[in-house]
Amino acid sequence: MARRGTATLRSTVPSGAATRICEAPGCEAPGDFRAPRDRSRLRDYYHFCLEHVRAYNQAWDFYRGMSPEEIEQNLREDSGWQRPTWPLGRLGGQAHIGPEGIRDPLGLFADTKPTPKKTAKEAPPELRAALDVLGLGWPIDEDGLRARYKDLAKRYHPDANGGDRSSEERLKDINRAYSLIRKRLATLAPQPSQAA
Repeated sequence: MARRGTATLRSTVPSGAATRICEAPGCEAPGDFRAPRDRSRLRDYYHFCLEHVRAYNQAWDFYRGMSPEEIEQNLREDSGWQRPTWPLGRLGGQAHIGPEGIRDPLGLFADTKPTPKKTAKEAPPELRAALDVLGLGWPIDEDGLRARYKDLAKRYHPDANGGDRSSEERLKDINRAYSLIRKRLATLAPQPSQAA
């Protein structure tokens, strides 16, 4: 009796049956290697010998005949394994998770109160994204803006993060948001009247 996991391999070709012949014109060698016929029939194969399958593979171009837009679309679909995708955090994002929805058997979060998310719903449309980057609500005064900017600049400065590239990009976004809001606040501030 054979031991488990030591089964002998048997040929899938019946004994005495002829093997496939290479499909390259004029070649009589056995066609042991498969190659797809074209990109629309990837499971339909030619059978070649080693020499001809190598030549076929060198000449194979999956994207031949496609426009740059079709290639880009195909690459985008391949990045998700040809499955539909959607941005993370968009589905069900409106539902509020209360304390009863979180299982906390050790009571770690019993005393902590959730921080209210500051919204920028009433803010001018051009400032909403910038306010979200800084985590601020509207209306905002100059002192509150400056204090928040200093806090974020200290936190995301590359010197404080060992030169981390992601924190450097985050700091650039913070700088752009700060300058945009500061310019807008300058235009909204009442101008001093000039004495004649």
